[in-house]
Parts: sequence; structure tokens; C-alpha cells
Amino acid sequence: MLTVKQRELLLFVHKRIQETGVSPSFDEMKEALDLASKSGIHRLITALEERGFLRRLPNRARALEVLKLPESVVPGERPRPAGPFRPALVSTDTMPSAGSDTSIPLLGRIAAGVPIEAIQHEVDRVTPPEGIEGRDHFALEVKGDSMIEAGILDGDIVICNPGETAMSGDIVVALIDEEEATLKRFRKKGGSIALEAANPKYETRIFGPDRVRVQGKLVALVRKYH
Repeated sequence: MLTVKQRELLLFVHKRIQETGVSPSFDEMKEALDLASKSGIHRLITALEERGFLRRLPNRARALEVLKLPESVVPGERPRPAGPFRPALVSTDTMPSAGSDTSIPLLGRIAAGVPIEAIQHEVDRVTPPEGIEGRDHFALEVKGDSMIEAGILDGDIVICNPGETAMSGDIVVALIDEEEATLKRFRKKGGSIALEAANPKYETRIFGPDRVRVQGKLVALVRKYH
């Protein structure tokens, strides 16, 4: 369960090693993934190491070893180029096909608190509330309490409509630094973006516009009673 950027970096490193026998430099990785700094590459490599996909070889410069690839990847596959909207949380092969039931994919958990890793794979299916139409909707289970004053509780299922635009005041699934996803209220603050919690325990976080990518907007909520 890799984020988009983690997957792209892993495939880029794998392809470069296959072609040249040498792993790419940090500058080459930064340019290939269109990141602003090498620190983002360091974070991605560390995350891939922790998940058992990469290993840094000691005492050797530019030495990375690919230990495994994502299950859905054919060895040697090229990373997909970045587009205007490429959801980190939604995989098109999890969408219902024509003639299927009205359920939509539940893609894992989304943080309503400290951001957690974006999850890309369908783990279940849920039936959306009546009136929610469109096969491209997706669902996420809320983890955390930072949106409780907006009526969103830990364990709720949020139904989202994918898209990359939002108006100030919308509650959105936001991807931060292409690595972490969170559910927050979206605000534009001059040239910056604010992600606001609905719980006084949590501070509003301010980001440059290049650090936040909207993945979808909240359109409904499902609550399970036990």
C-alpha cells in the first residue's frame, strides 16, 4: 500500500538499475518526481525501506537495492506520468463496472487528526446513502477526532466525490507533500492553503499551494451503530 510518489520512485529506481546497473542520484530522482527538494526523496526512500521495498547498501554511494515491487506491477513497468488529477486514494480498477450494484469502494482509513499514510487499495465495499449517484465516488473510514465539531466522528465512513478543486469551507480529502492524506476543512489564505480542524485541540496547518493536492470533497457520511 504505497502512495503515488512512493510507487513512482520505486519504479523509477528499478528501471534505472535495470538499464544502467546503477541506482539514480538524488538529483535525478528529484527531477524525475518533480519534487522541490532532496528532503522529499529522503522521506520517500525511508518510507520504502520501512515497508521492505528498498534497501540502502552500506558504504557505497548511490547504492539502492530494490527488494520487491508492488503486487500490481509487472517488473520493468514505467512509472505513470503525473497528470492534472491522479488520485492517491482511488484506483480505477476498484470502480464498479456497468451493471454492478450501487456499492462503492471503501479504500481504507483517512486521518481526522495527525495525517496518516494515504491508502490506495479497496478493502471493502459500502452502500452510499440514497441520492448519492456516480460510480466514481469512494469511501474512507475516519480515524481520529479532529472533525468532531463538524459532526464527523472516529469510525464514521465518509463518502467523497473525487476532484482536484475545492471552495473555501469545503471538507476535503487533502494529500500533503504527495505522501500523507487527511480529512480537513479547506481554506484559501492569500497565496497559501489552510487545512482546518473542527476541534479546538488541533491547530490549523498552513501550506504553500504546491504542497497540498485536493483528492475529493465530502458529500455524505455513513455511521454504524453497534
